[in-house]
Amino acid sequence: MRPALIGLATVAFAGMAFAQTGNAIPRGVDGKPDFSGIWQSLSGADYGLEPHGSSADGPPGVGIVTGDTIPYKPEALKQRAKNFAARATADPRTKCFTLGTPRGLYGSEPIQLLQRPRDLTVMYEFGHPVRTIHTNGTEHPEGHIDLWLGDSRGHWDGDTLVVDVTDFNGEAWLDRVGDFSSDELHLVERWNFVDRNTIRYRATFEDPKTYTKPWAIELLLYRRLEPNVQLIENYCALQEFEKYYPVPTLKSER
Repeated sequence: MRPALIGLATVAFAGMAFAQTGNAIPRGVDGKPDFSGIWQSLSGADYGLEPHGSSADGPPGVGIVTGDTIPYKPEALKQRAKNFAARATADPRTKCFTLGTPRGLYGSEPIQLLQRPRDLTVMYEFGHPVRTIHTNGTEHPEGHIDLWLGDSRGHWDGDTLVVDVTDFNGEAWLDRVGDFSSDELHLVERWNFVDRNTIRYRATFEDPKTYTKPWAIELLLYRRLEPNVQLIENYCALQEFEKYYPVPTLKSER
């Protein structure tokens, strides 16, 4: 091969290696996929997990439920209808409570993920709750603890993070139209990269109090790449707290 052609071939190979490196998924010091970054769902699932048309509640959507329909028990289906009728005030979102797990991932605001070998921290813009997914081999605590975000214990299956979530309080809704679960919810999440800027999120719901059988959702989280992107303070929670629990006025301020 002529020297000039050898040089071109070397440049081409180097370019291919750079492209492959540039497209490789990020990894932490432990070699595991590193999900750190600011992410957002474009699924519109917060307006309804099942396929739905356009309404006063929001735009239409194809839904994220595998098989399209949530398998409610008859009594639970009646409760969802009651939730829908009272959604303007009954939705925890309208009270500025946390959206819970997994709703906080596909709400209308971004999330931030911070990862270390021992855990993955999920920070939400809406209401600013923080969720810790423990990946250090620890087990769920004994007994049942009522938590909005649940207790999360994860392990790695190859490049997929598998998270077992229990200990829910049953207060959170799954979307704006009243879909819900109870305090018996057992959630199994699977997080993996599609590419370095896209996470595939899947979750299986098992709740014998509410559903006739397990069911699942699947959505994508996209990395926010804008310059200086960051979570922004949301004062909604403070305003709602002061509405229900007004700060007393001191005599010197009257």
